[in-house]
Amino acid sequence: MAAHTSRTLVGRDAELTELSSLLGVRPSPDPGSGTPGGVALLSGDAGVGKTRLLVELRDRAFAEGWRVFAGHCLDFGDSALPYLPFSEVLGRVAADLPDVVDQVAAQYPALARLQPGRRVLGSAGAADTAEQAGTLDRADLFEAVHTLLETAAATAPVLLVVEDTHWADQSTRDLLSFLFSRPFDGPVAVVASYRADDLHRRHPLRRQVAEWSRIRGVHRVALSPLPEDAVRALIHELVPEGLSEKELVDIVERADGNAFFVEELTSAAAEPGRWVPPDLADVLLVRLDRLDDTARQVVRTASASGRRVSHEMLAATSGLDTAALDEGLRKAVEMNVLLAQEGRYAFRHALLGEAVYDDLLPGERVRLHARYVEALHDGTVGGTAAELARHARLANDLDIALTASIQAGREAWDVGGPDEAAYHYQQALQLVADPRRCERSAVDVSKLATNAAEALSESGDTIRAVALLQEQLDRLPAETPPEWRSRMLTSRAGILIVVDTDEDPAEVSAEALALAPEGDNRWRARALTTHARVLAAVGRYEEAQVVGLEALALDERLDLHQLASEAITTLSGLKKAGPKEGLREALLEAIARSEDADAMHAELRARFLLARSYEDWAEWDDAEEWFRSVTVRADAANLPWTPYAFESRVQLSWIRTVRGGWDEVLALTDMAGQNPPPIPRANLDALRLNVLQARGEDVGAEGRKLRRFWSREGGIAIHSAALEMVHAGRTGDAQGAVQVYDDVVAVLSRTWHEWFSARIRFAAVAIGAVNQALPPLSAAERAAMLPGVERLSEDGHIVVQRYSDPSGHWGPEGRAWKKRLDAETLRARWLAGVDAPPREALVEAWHETVTLFEDFGHVHELAVVRTTYAGILRATGDTAGAREQGDRARAAAHDLGARPLLDELRAIGSAPVRTETAPDALTPRETEILTLVADGRSNGEIARQLFISAKTVSVHVSNILAKLDAAGRTEAAAIARRRGLIG
Repeated sequence: MAAHTSRTLVGRDAELTELSSLLGVRPSPDPGSGTPGGVALLSGDAGVGKTRLLVELRDRAFAEGWRVFAGHCLDFGDSALPYLPFSEVLGRVAADLPDVVDQVAAQYPALARLQPGRRVLGSAGAADTAEQAGTLDRADLFEAVHTLLETAAATAPVLLVVEDTHWADQSTRDLLSFLFSRPFDGPVAVVASYRADDLHRRHPLRRQVAEWSRIRGVHRVALSPLPEDAVRALIHELVPEGLSEKELVDIVERADGNAFFVEELTSAAAEPGRWVPPDLADVLLVRLDRLDDTARQVVRTASASGRRVSHEMLAATSGLDTAALDEGLRKAVEMNVLLAQEGRYAFRHALLGEAVYDDLLPGERVRLHARYVEALHDGTVGGTAAELARHARLANDLDIALTASIQAGREAWDVGGPDEAAYHYQQALQLVADPRRCERSAVDVSKLATNAAEALSESGDTIRAVALLQEQLDRLPAETPPEWRSRMLTSRAGILIVVDTDEDPAEVSAEALALAPEGDNRWRARALTTHARVLAAVGRYEEAQVVGLEALALDERLDLHQLASEAITTLSGLKKAGPKEGLREALLEAIARSEDADAMHAELRARFLLARSYEDWAEWDDAEEWFRSVTVRADAANLPWTPYAFESRVQLSWIRTVRGGWDEVLALTDMAGQNPPPIPRANLDALRLNVLQARGEDVGAEGRKLRRFWSREGGIAIHSAALEMVHAGRTGDAQGAVQVYDDVVAVLSRTWHEWFSARIRFAAVAIGAVNQALPPLSAAERAAMLPGVERLSEDGHIVVQRYSDPSGHWGPEGRAWKKRLDAETLRARWLAGVDAPPREALVEAWHETVTLFEDFGHVHELAVVRTTYAGILRATGDTAGAREQGDRARAAAHDLGARPLLDELRAIGSAPVRTETAPDALTPRETEILTLVADGRSNGEIARQLFISAKTVSVHVSNILAKLDAAGRTEAAAIARRRGLIG
């Protein structure tokens, strides 16, 4: 990854518009429309983008016919050269308008004293200036500069830019005061910029800005930090190939909207281990050099706390008495290093605090953190367990760090923060494994590991949860109590059922149950309840029923309400084998019981299963309602990425895709400002890319990036493999579409089982992509593709034969894709001219496909099959039927914004039906045949495609040649194209 400096103005359109309006930067005015001009003071922190904004203003002014002259103040400390920016301006005016400078210098000789060449050490001009220093009349000089700008503006408006006036000398400030208060008769605008964070209380410009602000016509524009969306846009501009969401969030949080910080952090994003880039740290630490020793000590102590620190904590840890602490804080605040905020102090920029902390010596850091630990642990200063854990770890006080980490994990879990809980529990597990600890035996590692895994699962990182439990199981000593292993295996089995893996969760849960103590106890109750859920999830329904009833009885005997709700939800879901009404009734009861028991996970699972029941029967309104209810309940509990919650968001997005609510899909899958785990993100990305592809965007590269998730989550494979197949069809890569099918089937056969039901959809989409690529191929190439098509079709029929579901029912979606597979197979034979089906069979297959997709209700796929059906009807002579299907498909495609489908429909209708109003007019059939002739088809191939005899084709071709007065087939095609008879 390489970052560059952005050349595009990002996130400053409003400020640019405001500044342009205040200064009148617009095209040269018509007579009587007013004169451009005005004064603006542009302020903002260092790096926030003042110079970039002024460059854009300059470019706009140039484009509107203005002349722009800029001068810069430089940091020379006490050796500042008077009027330096105006010497630079004079030099620029002299280069562009030498006659103007000569004219004004003749009237005001003092102007020559500002010429850059006369101020260089050793020059004659410099000697003259020294000799006459006491004779210069400042009033003449000020008038000279004013007149110079006004004279330059006689032929075109002038924009004067003075940058970095926080470094301006007193003379420059006085001259600016004169220009601000003395109006111009001509079109002259002035803008001066300065760093707001450099204006400490004793800075001379601070008072000057206050005075300038009271001058009539002087306007202040404060450049605030960039908002998050602008920061993200800037990062994309800097790194077009993109960063991970984790890196994006880190930069957004740390840069505080400062464009310079964003660029530096983005450039350093490829350098792991560097907290603050060295160049940026050097810039930031310059501020520390301006402080005295006391203020520096205060700031360094504060840096150990992070961005913010309380006054009480500084008093307890700085080692300074009250007077010295107050004095140090005052200086740090005055120099804009710290900000005072309601009893707390914060670094003006987060990165400034980080740079100060990084600059501490290792021993200094440990000692500072030890002081923080002492203050927090003995109660001198109030704080959280998370704060104590952090400082204890960094102070190498591992015993306190362990205890505080566990407590912090519990606190985070109790307030609905699974991400934070997972972090603290994992920190505790690392500390338990540290050989320097001497109290390891006092910690129940099984409980700690289970808590960490469940927190990871709730935050959406189920893969990591499963791996963590296995790591901890492998580390357990041989003498570990069997109930510890039972607890960890139970948790692992429960998470495995929502992870795509070749491991059998039922074996894991069975082992957990075998290790659980006999009798009535919580260990066994949890193991039984989980084993029943796992058995149901892997399709062992009869066993799940037996184990579930045993688990429910034990849960109720022990008064374990949440576990009982889990068991009831599992038993309710087993009613799938009966009528759907029975299943739904049972799940509604399970939801009510879970709510009463405050069993959130059982409730979410029951709501999800109920939504899936409606989804399976394409009862979309109810499905949407229940999936939404899962996301709402999960969001309220701060569990948006727990498995059933994010899966509900995925399913809701898919339903909205099916129903044509594509704008809502893009909103549901928009994760800007969020930081989901990789699997949920990839799931939602796949759905988003399907919509974008259907609207005509080339998402092939993004789709291929999702392949790395295929083995980890089947849903991602299903949606992204379809993306790749469609892309292959659009690009004419028939073999590529088949290869994608083989690739995804190989992965999912290992993860699930060989004859999974989604193979039917894969086969239909792949054959459809092949059909899209067939027409331009030669007859031999088309025939060569048929064996692959037949193999995919046979795969689909094997799946149908082996399909196993407790309901024994194919829903509307399954029936639609089964028929689509058969229809696409017939179409492939028809297009290839090999074993072509009778015309009636082909038309009937596609008619039934349209009917079944109408039942399914998938708006886009219905438009797709209608489009294909329209093309077949047209080719077989049913122009009225083709027009009806095409019109209905076109209406849907317009509503969806599906450009590729509209293009295909235009291609189908590109050969209009013509009436025989002239001797050379072609009949609809002749137009169809001529179109195929132009594609290079032989008479035999045309006959098979149009279901007519080769002799009939020959007669039609002869008539076409005669009507067009063409000597041969090639000439006839050329004439027809010139006349617009064919596309």
